[in-house]
Amino acid sequence: MAVRGVTLRLVSALAIAAALAACGDRSGVGASRGVPLEQFTAEEIYKRAEYDLNNGDPDDAAELFGEIERLYPYSEWAKRALIMQAFAYHTDRDYENSRGSAQRYIDFYPADEDAAYAQYLLALSYYDQIDEVGRDQGLTFQALQALREVIEIYPDSEYARSAILKFDLAFDHLAAKEMEIGRYYLKRDHNTAAINRFRVVVEEFQTTSHTAEALHRLVEAYLALGLEAEAQTAGAILAYNFRATDWYRDSYQLLVQRGLTAQAKGDSWLRQVHRQMIKGQWI
Repeated sequence: MAVRGVTLRLVSALAIAAALAACGDRSGVGASRGVPLEQFTAEEIYKRAEYDLNNGDPDDAAELFGEIERLYPYSEWAKRALIMQAFAYHTDRDYENSRGSAQRYIDFYPADEDAAYAQYLLALSYYDQIDEVGRDQGLTFQALQALREVIEIYPDSEYARSAILKFDLAFDHLAAKEMEIGRYYLKRDHNTAAINRFRVVVEEFQTTSHTAEALHRLVEAYLALGLEAEAQTAGAILAYNFRATDWYRDSYQLLVQRGLTAQAKGDSWLRQVHRQMIKGQWI
């Protein structure tokens, strides 16, 4: 009898899946092509959506999860379906719709345990679109803002650590963009424009991996302009923080060739950075 019961449940489940798969019109309007979705419970539709998702069809899965929200609003299944819809859209790389579903979840269920995951998915929808350094960085800024919200609003969640790591990578990405533009200007002898870009890295992105190179490029640019005090000060900061790097050694050689040393001089913005550094307020 137990075996017969299991068999009946299996046949029933397969029949549900087959009927749902036959629904060419997800809204159930095309009843002649299959069984309307309205005839199925929220759980049955949810299981079919899970089946589609697990079998490489996230687009159809997202639609089915959305139908649960339409047919069974305010139900527990609708809540579960909404976060799964955000995940299915993200799996399908439909980042805009993923953001929309995740934001609705946050708006409707801000105190729910999955709200942290919804915020994380929203952040990922920006982060996963960050392209190569040469592209517009608007998405990077949006990713940083969304990741910061995960870190600050849900610091104890399982997603906070991952958000921190991704935040650092996105932050580094922005610094890389500034460096790329600065190098472009430097190669074309637009030294003042180059300095402005490298200054941004030193002042605003000093915790990234690009700071040592930015300081070295400042030495190059200031020497090209004949501003020796500024070049020496940049070299002094390099010596204090990055003495073991090739960037310091290259800057040291440039300064020695001019009969200069790496020491803080003058009263430029770099001298202020150097003073802050000595007081332990920088790097």
